[in-house]
Order: sequence, then C-alpha cells, then structure tokens
Amino acid sequence: MKNSVRASELGLKWVDQARRLKRWNKTAEVWCSSAFTSRATLNRFWARQPIRCDNFIAICSAVGVDWEKVVEPDQIKPDQINNGKSPNLAQIRRVDWGQAPKLRDFYGRTEELKTLQQWILQDNCRLVTLLGMGGIGKTSVAVTLAHLLEDKFEFVIWRTLRNAPPLEELLADLIQFLSRQQETNLPSSVDGKILRLIRYLQRGRCLLVLDNVESILQSGDRTGSYREGYAEYGELLRSIGETAHHSCLLLTSREPPQDLIILEGENLPIRCFPLKGLSDTDGQEILKEKGNFAGDDTQWLTVIEHYAGNPLALKMVACVVRDFFYGNIAQFLNFLKQGSFIFDDIRDLLDRQFQRLSATQQDLMYWLAINREPVFFKELEQDVVCHRCAPDILQSLGSLQRRSLIEKTSAGFTQQPVVMEYMVNRLIEQIPEEITSQNFALLRTHALVKATAPEYVWDTQVCLILEPIIERLLASFGCTEQLTNHLLEIISMVRSPTSTVKQITQYTAYICGNIINILRQLQVDLSSYDFSNLTVWQANLEGIKLHNVNFANADLTSSLFTETLGNILSAAFSPDGKVLATCDTDWKVRLWQVPSGKLVLMCEGHTNLVRDLAFSHDGKILASCSADHTVKFWDVSDGKCLNTCTGHSNEVCSVAFSPDGKTLVTSSGDHTLKVWDIKTAECLKTCTGHSSWVRSVAFSPDGKTIASSSDDHTVRFWDSGTGECLNTGTGHRDCVGSVAFSSDGKTLATGSADHTVKFWEVSTGRCLRTYTGHSSGVYSVAFSPDGKTLASGGGDHIVRLWDTSTNECLKTLHGHSNQVFSVAFSPYGKTLVCVSLDQKVKLWDYQTGQCLKTWYGHTDWAMPIAFSSDGHTLASGSNDYTVRVWDYDTGSCIRTLPGHTDFVYSVAFSSDRKILASGSTDNAIRLWDISTGRCMRTLYGHRDWVFSVAFSSDGKTLASGSADHTVKLWDVSTGHCIRTFQEHTDRLCSVAFSNDGKTLASGSADHTVRLWNCETGSCVGILRGHSNRVHSVAFSPNGQLLASGSTDHTVKLWDIGESKCCKTLIGHTNWVLSVAFSPDGKTLSSGSADKTVRLWDVSTGECLDICTGHSHLVSSVAFSVDGQIMASGSQDQTVRLKDVETGECLKILRTPRLYEAMNITGVRGLTEAQKATLKTLGAMG
Repeated sequence: MKNSVRASELGLKWVDQARRLKRWNKTAEVWCSSAFTSRATLNRFWARQPIRCDNFIAICSAVGVDWEKVVEPDQIKPDQINNGKSPNLAQIRRVDWGQAPKLRDFYGRTEELKTLQQWILQDNCRLVTLLGMGGIGKTSVAVTLAHLLEDKFEFVIWRTLRNAPPLEELLADLIQFLSRQQETNLPSSVDGKILRLIRYLQRGRCLLVLDNVESILQSGDRTGSYREGYAEYGELLRSIGETAHHSCLLLTSREPPQDLIILEGENLPIRCFPLKGLSDTDGQEILKEKGNFAGDDTQWLTVIEHYAGNPLALKMVACVVRDFFYGNIAQFLNFLKQGSFIFDDIRDLLDRQFQRLSATQQDLMYWLAINREPVFFKELEQDVVCHRCAPDILQSLGSLQRRSLIEKTSAGFTQQPVVMEYMVNRLIEQIPEEITSQNFALLRTHALVKATAPEYVWDTQVCLILEPIIERLLASFGCTEQLTNHLLEIISMVRSPTSTVKQITQYTAYICGNIINILRQLQVDLSSYDFSNLTVWQANLEGIKLHNVNFANADLTSSLFTETLGNILSAAFSPDGKVLATCDTDWKVRLWQVPSGKLVLMCEGHTNLVRDLAFSHDGKILASCSADHTVKFWDVSDGKCLNTCTGHSNEVCSVAFSPDGKTLVTSSGDHTLKVWDIKTAECLKTCTGHSSWVRSVAFSPDGKTIASSSDDHTVRFWDSGTGECLNTGTGHRDCVGSVAFSSDGKTLATGSADHTVKFWEVSTGRCLRTYTGHSSGVYSVAFSPDGKTLASGGGDHIVRLWDTSTNECLKTLHGHSNQVFSVAFSPYGKTLVCVSLDQKVKLWDYQTGQCLKTWYGHTDWAMPIAFSSDGHTLASGSNDYTVRVWDYDTGSCIRTLPGHTDFVYSVAFSSDRKILASGSTDNAIRLWDISTGRCMRTLYGHRDWVFSVAFSSDGKTLASGSADHTVKLWDVSTGHCIRTFQEHTDRLCSVAFSNDGKTLASGSADHTVRLWNCETGSCVGILRGHSNRVHSVAFSPNGQLLASGSTDHTVKLWDIGESKCCKTLIGHTNWVLSVAFSPDGKTLSSGSADKTVRLWDVSTGECLDICTGHSHLVSSVAFSVDGQIMASGSQDQTVRLKDVETGECLKILRTPRLYEAMNITGVRGLTEAQKATLKTLGAMG
C-alpha cells in the first residue's frame, strides 16, 4: 500500500521491551488512545503487516521508541524522510476545502498576507481572527492565505459556519478528518470531543479555517455574545487558543467572539487582525472590471474612500454608476452630495440598493436567501408563484447579477453571506409584523422553510429563519397558546370564501404551509384541525400525529408525509438517475422521484420480503428478487408485473442485468446462480459450485464475467457464456455479502462479515488489498461511476467512502441507527443512497458528506405477543422500540414501556404475572415490573440481536436466544448469566422450556432444534428434519411433544422421548413463524407469512381451521390460559383475538396509527402511491 511501512523483527523487539516497561499489553486500550489508532491497526503492526506511516510513527512514539529503529530498512525511501523524523509532508498531507470559494479575482492584500503568514509560521499563533465588516474580503483573504500555507501543514480543513452547524456536528467532522476517518466512537460529551480534537492538533500540524463565525453570534446590543445553543463554541476557541500545540485555527468574523477580546494580544498566540478596505489602486481595479468610467484620480479616490475600500460595496456602486450615470463618476458624486447618505456599513448600501429593485427582483432576493445554497433557474421559477413569467425572472436575475447582489456559480445562483444575512434579517423583521397585523405579503408569497429542500438546508432554515421568527412572535403574544389561537384564526380567515385574505392569496400558495410549519416547530398537537379546501405547500408533516385532521380538497403539492417503509434491504438508481427503487421486508417495491422524494409507484406481487432489485440498462424494466423464491420483472412506467421467474428452491438474494440487457443473473440460498432470458423468463443455465448461500452477483462491464459471493467465505468468477467457474477467490474469514465491479472491469470489490473490504484481480482471482475500519460486518459495496471512490455500508451503522487510488478512507457518513444493508451511487452527479434497518433511506452528497434527503418509514409491527397467566393481560412488542401491555377485556393499551433502543422481537410473562421480559435487536433483555411499568433490570451479554426469551415454569430462570448463535440462561433475581449454550452454527430464532423446567429447546437458522439439559448444560438431543430455518419451538403441556415451525413452510411434531419426528403438518404456503400449544395440549396453532393462522388437531395432524383476517404475515400466536382465546400478532400492525371454538374475531388491538382518521378526500398534489401510503397509516378518503 502506498505510503505504508512495516516493522522489522528486531524493531518489534525494541517496541516489545518499551511496552513492557509501561506494563501495556500488545493491544492495550491506552496504547490505542495514545497513538490515536485502533486495535486492528496494532494487530497488523505486531503481525509485521504494512500500515500507514503516520500510524506507524504514532505507535512507536507512544512507547518512546524512534520509529526509524523499528521500520524494516528496505521500507524507507529517501523521499519518505524529512529531517530524519517523519515522512515527507506531501505524502501524508490531507486537504479538505469544504465550501471554500474558488476565487476568480483577488486584489492586493500583499502586506496583510505577509503579516498573517508571519503570525502563523514564525510566531506560531494558535488562533488568528480576521475581523472586518461584511463584504470587506475576509473570506477571500482567508482562502488565499490557506493556499499559501497549505504545504506547511499536514492537514488543512475549511468549514463555513454560515449555516450555524451545532458544535457537536462540527467537532465530529473535524475529528474524523484529522483521524483519517479512523475515529468513529467519539466521546459523548462536548468537552470530551474538544479534548480529542486538541490531541489531534498536538499530534500533527493542522490548519483549521472556520469562515463566517458571526453566524453563531448574536447581533444588536449583544454583539460578540453567542446565540442561544452555541455558547459551547466559546469553550472550543478557548481550548484551542490556550492549549500548547503547533496547529492553527483561522477564523473570519464581522465581530470578535467575546472570549477572544480578553485572550488576544499583539504578542500572544491568540491575535485578531482587523481587515481594512482596499488601497486606492486596488479599489480602482475593481471599479474598472465592471466597465468603462469617466473620472479623474481625485474622483476615483473620493468614491473609494466614501465606501471605505469595501470590495463588495465598490462592485455594487460600480454597477450603479455604469447603469444609472452612464459611467460618469462626477455625476454620481453630485448625487451623493445631494443626500445625507453616509456609508457606515454594507447594510446601509444594501438598504438603498434593495429599495431600487423591482417586485420580481425583491422576490428573487428573498428566495435566494431562503434557499441558502446555490439554485438553478428551474427551481427558482417553481418557487416564485406570483405569475412571474420565465423571461421576467431571467431578466431580473441578470439585473441582480450585474448589480453584484447575486452571484452565478456552476451550482446555480446564490448570494454572498453578508447579502444573504441582510435578506434573512428583513424576513425575520417583516413576517412577525405581518402575522400580528394580519396584513400578509411575504407570508403568502414565500416559504419560510422548504420541506423539499436538502435535509441539511431544512435544518438551517429552521435554525436561522423559523426559530428567530417564532421567538419574536412569542415575545409579542406572551405564550404558545395565544400564538396558536392567532395562527388558527388566520387559517380560518384564509378558508372563508368572502375573506379579503382569500382574495389576496388567490395567486399564492405558502401562507398555510408556513403556519403549519410554525405550529410544528411549536410542537402543537395538530390532531382534529381543519385544513380542508386550502393550499398547503411546503409543509413538513413527517413524523407528527395528524389524527382526525381534515385535508379534504386541499392542495398538498410539495408537502411531505411519513412513508410506510419496512426494513429496507436494497436500493437502485435508474440509468438516468431520476428514479430510485427500494425494496423491503414489507414485500413491496417502491419507485421514488429524485431529488423530490415523491413516491410515484408501488409494485406489489411478491409474497415475502424483497431482497434485491436492479434496473435494466434502458431503464424500462425493474427486476426484483424475493424470499418467496421468485424473480419478478416490472414495467417501470406503470408498475405492472411483466413476468415471473421460478426455479430457485430457496430465497433469491441478488439480481443483476447483463450489459446488453438480454439476460439476468440471480443468486440464491439454494447455493446456485441462475441466468435467465429476460423476454421469456426461461432459465438458460445454472451455475453450481458454492457450498452455501450465494449472497450477491454482478456482471462485469463487458458482460463476459459474472462474480458471486457466498456464505462459504469465497468469491467466484464465472464465464457468463458457458457458466464455467474461472477462478475462486479465498481470503475472507466469514460470509461474503456483496460484490461490485470497477468501471474498467479489472477489479472486483467485496464486503464481508469479517469486517473487511477486499479488492480482487478479476483475471486471476488474486486478492490485491484489504480495507479495514468497519467494526462489524460489511453488507454492501459500490463503486462510484468514475471508479475513484468505493462506498461500503455495514452492521456498525456507518457508511465509509474510500479513495481507490490512495486506499484511504475519505469520509464516514453517520446518520443511520441500525445496520446499513445497501449502498448505491447515482449514475450521474455526486449522490449516494444508503438504506438501513432503521426504516430510513438516506440520500447523500458523497463529496461533502451532507445528507440531502431522508425518507422516514413508519410501520409499528405488532410482532411478538404473550398472554399473562390471569388471561386478562396481553403484551406485545414492536419495532417502535416499545413494549405495550393491553387489557384484554377493554381492548385498550394500558401501559407503554419505553427503554429499548431497537426493535422488540420477543416478550414473555413470568408465571406469577409480576415480571415481563423483552428481548430486542439492541442486544439487550429487559425485565419489567408489571405493576409499575418500571424496568427492574437490563441483562447484557449477548453480542447480537436477541430474538427470543422464555421463563421457566417457576419464574426463577430466563432463557434467551440470539443471533450470536448462543442460548443463555439468566438468574431472574440477580440478572446474572448462569449458563451459555454454544453449539448452534447459526442464529437462534426461538427458545422454550419444558413444563418441568429441566429441558430447554432451541430452534435455529441452522435448520435444527436442540434439546438441552438445564442443570448440566449438555445437549441431549438434536432434531433434524427441517430444510430451512426453524423459527419457533413450543413444548406440549405434558412435555412429551415438541412443535417446531420453519421457513420450509411446515410444522413438525417431535416425540421428545425418542427424539424423532412423529408428524409433519403441511398446509401453510409460506414461512411458519410461530407455533403454540393450547393449555390442554390437544390443539396446536401456527402463524405464517401466508397471512393465516391454522389450528391443528395434535393427535391426528388434521387442520381444524384456517383463520384469516390479517393483511400481512402473522409473526406470533398465543393461547389464553383457559384455551378459549387465541391471539395473533401481525405485520399489519394489529393483534387479533379470536374465539377458538367459533373462530369469531372478538377484538382487534391496534394503537392509533400516525395519520388515523385523517381525511384526504379530493386532495391534490399527491400521487396515487402516496395516497395509498397515507391510507395504510390510517388516512381515509
């Protein structure tokens, strides 16, 4: 690996002696902390494997050993050594310019730059602040200075505070950059993060630039004080300024933060540099750039001095002289003498300039300030709704640009920070007056925040526009209740057909959306409010309850609602990048518009979870594969199923189109790959060779090679024409879950459960290199279209972006709270999509690391259920992280138990009804006091998801089964783990005690049921017969029989005494997820993914009844103590209670859904797919 070195055998002895003196073991946590490295890197160091130069030096330095004595002699090259102490800076330097502007012109500032360089390089200033009024050129000077100093620092990073990022977010960003993306588990406190940052500043020479610091400071009488919520920035500045290090923090601000006024001094390491205006000569250069002017030297000097040499002011004035005075400076000076206008600040000039603008130009100025980021003409045209025609908007943009009020960049039109702040301040001053007086102008023509904006922009709009407006309104109205009533009064006025407001707003669309967004920010419960017959644009209604809200006949264009996403398993972009397809555990395929995020189609037809999907190369067909063993082709234009491929005998895991669009390759849990004819859905060939599930497949760009990865830890390369296996890649130490070809087809990347990413030479199958950094399995890898970047997503909830030329981790994307299952780059542009089990789809700008869009899912599954022994109480777990306790008699939820931080997969009552246990995918088990709802104890010990919990009959012992392949027994009174069973070879799905408590049964994804002696811990029986995962086990009341339900669609009854299968119950057409015996042992119930519950006669194996009613898979079944009632929990978000004898549904338990009884009759602006989603979440109409 480039810029990597390894230790010599003798060198390791030096290091070993040094670490023994410190009493450190070879991977001591204190060593990792001191060297800012990971245990994995230390392990590679001790194994004499190549590691990065900076990590090597830090490891040696931490124990006081000269790294050159340790390194393998042939590893050192002359250009790697700088003064015999460290590698050449050019080889290890990292630069991130963030949003630093690319300067087209830069005038003068020679002396200023000379002084600043001396302060930083010779005087070793730790903190330097560039001060000056808006438009004076602070940012331009800082950019130029940073470029001049770039080769003197190991790290250079530029960040703007224009959008007022929270300090914790900034600190995480800086630490990850300075740690070369090695730091992922950061300290929880701000102080801890600041300390971590300081240690990096001490370790290397870093230049940090924070632009627009005034954005986090208050204005007015409290100039220099921090805005509410930003005071901790002061601690950051103090720590950097007062702590010894060789790095430098460069700030730009219009006024100094109050902390620095006390700390700075001419001879101190903290200094402020007041930036003055341009010299007369440099000022003339700016004026001349804008056109030809008539005037003598004295007149030029007068203009420049009048505007204090402010570059932005001079640019704006030059446009005025050129356009209104025909370039005659003398006439302009005469005009100045006639008035009393004195230039004191750029805002004075902006006031005069703004008053001269046309209505369209003023509209555009507000919109550009609201948008925050550069926007193209098309978006501005959509924003402006007052019937402005495109030519008028274009002409106005041109005029604003000529006046230097806006700028045009490659990303679109925008404003300089000082102009943007000026416009936002006007907005903040005017909107509260309009709301108070009910005399509307901007409130009806401009969205204060845009629900469709990129996510990070929305956050900024809320912080810098909406919250200051609300603050002023609360000051006027005194309390939230008074303000809310006033806002609702405005809504009523707008709806009134005779209202003057209605007449005024006939050409507008934003007033109601603005009010709803204000109410949302005030956290007002909107339930039962009436917004019927209104235009509601740009309202963000994601994640808020809208019970009984009336939107009948409303126009909801560009407003956002929550989606009904299950656990998303995969995503793919269409070839033109305009459509995103996702699939999930909800059995559906969804198509979304990019970047608006609007749901346009839902494809339904699969009968089990959908694992993967891919677009054909012309974008007209979408292929999806499912756990129902099928592959389906969908027409992208209307969502209709074109064809279905059948032939796999197990779940289909992955699909990929050939480049010529004629064939499709699939991989499956049946250990095979199949190649299909797209037109006929005929299987052309089957490739065999893998010895376990084949998780991923991909065609090479030329279509000649197919790559596959498997749970057998291998990668295989196949001839796509013959189906012959060309090469097998070995090297991964665990399941290989993902493959991706580079754009040239010469390299294959793989992600594995062994926490690594590997690169393989396609022609030979040889492993070229390995990336480490993930702390859990890597589930997905993808190359960017240009092949320069690789993305990897994993079980550590993180997405990593790697530079494929330097092999460095460029960025780590945080934001998901569960496993990241799929990553994919858009074919064009710079976006990356990531999907996760946290029911979120995130769209990222992968170059900046900013989140552009998040689709939020909301599906509260009623998953596991359990009856208490009194028969009056029922418990259910959910993927909303809670446990609910229900009163059977009333059907109401009497208690909600929060505490888990992930899905609750299992619940169980103790026999005395006092304790409820719950197992979760947060790897923990919680014990709850039923009477109080208090969490009595949390049991930790499992290293992966807890899928099942069960109490022994005496209630003293709890058993748990986990995805870590183990079963644990716990002492309920102490919470101690008393025994661990470890013989299963795959995850545990279910555990059950016999009635006497002596035997425990466990069902596993390894297709077996094991019987354990609870006293000795020995395995006393292995029940084999199922051909797929065993999802559920249950003992008969007399302990002689055991029932098991499996994803092979069968239920088996086992004779415990003889350890053999005595009956196989066939009838379900999909996975059997739960089994339960009636209290008398005569009847068995089974719940299935075929949406039914079956009742079986245990003695004969006959199916007595098929209970229907659920609209999705049935994940859990349970009998009441008297056996008269059977409960079933389903992914349709309900628990159904049925009379066993009559089959009658007695009650349906369901918590109110997010949009319960919301009226959407006659709404406009939503697609049919969006309406269907809202109805799933409870809406009507």
